[in-house]
Amino acid sequence: MKKREYHSKKWLKKVKRIPGYIILVLWVSFTFFLLGWVLAASLSTTAEIFSGNVLGFRSGFHWENYRKAWVSANVSVFFKNSFIYAVSSCLLLILICAPYAYALQRFEFRGKKWINNALAATMGVPMVMVIIPLYTIVARSGILKEELSNRMVLILLFVATKIPYTTTFLTAYFANISSSYEEAAAIEGCHPIKTFWKIVFPLAQGGVVTVTIFNFIAVWNEYFLSLLFVNSERLRPVALGLFSMINGMKYSGDWSGLFASVIIVFTPTFVLYLILSKKIIGGITGGIKG
Repeated sequence: MKKREYHSKKWLKKVKRIPGYIILVLWVSFTFFLLGWVLAASLSTTAEIFSGNVLGFRSGFHWENYRKAWVSANVSVFFKNSFIYAVSSCLLLILICAPYAYALQRFEFRGKKWINNALAATMGVPMVMVIIPLYTIVARSGILKEELSNRMVLILLFVATKIPYTTTFLTAYFANISSSYEEAAAIEGCHPIKTFWKIVFPLAQGGVVTVTIFNFIAVWNEYFLSLLFVNSERLRPVALGLFSMINGMKYSGDWSGLFASVIIVFTPTFVLYLILSKKIIGGITGGIKG
């Protein structure tokens, strides 16, 4: 009797999950259809796109769309700029926020609660509320006139806007790492700084990789800051570059080249997520307990 009740409860649980599975399948199917259509459009001609024959490939695969987008439409320049911005910002964020988060989680000091509250409050402030005074300060300083200074200012702004989120994420991750590792290192006479970089930081690899991927995607897709602080076409990231290409479509009409550009821009973050998906899941679920 108990066995029958167990199987009936198990069956009911599976039935209750069916609506969720249906929604998940529909969402995945819709997403794959959209991505498939964009990929097909990038390999078609503009005439086929407007005629609705994108998925037919009647004129074959037009790989030259990617060459035109990469060379003629300056996607290679936008791609290089975004790569520089994203990689530099992510490295600086880890170097700054990892020790910062570790200190906030492990040590007790005056003002710690205030700092944690300030970080939480900062994440709730919309960028649009601070962007005008921030732009005024930067513009009056005159540092946007030189190309190198302009690039450095944009990287520092990306870092500054992501510090609260990155620190809060890593603080929660460090809380799940057992302090017994530091205690054992202290008994052996290891300095706290060395203990962090040699022992604790490698143990937090899952959280570091996860937050780095999220920051990489955020910086890669950043548009608002770039629109205000980039004053040269040679410094445009991919988001701003694609927007300029969309505006240019009214004159050139090269829609197949635009979709090819979208695929080029989308590929790095998609591949990065596929390769590191296991680490992302592990980083979200928590650290090492012991």
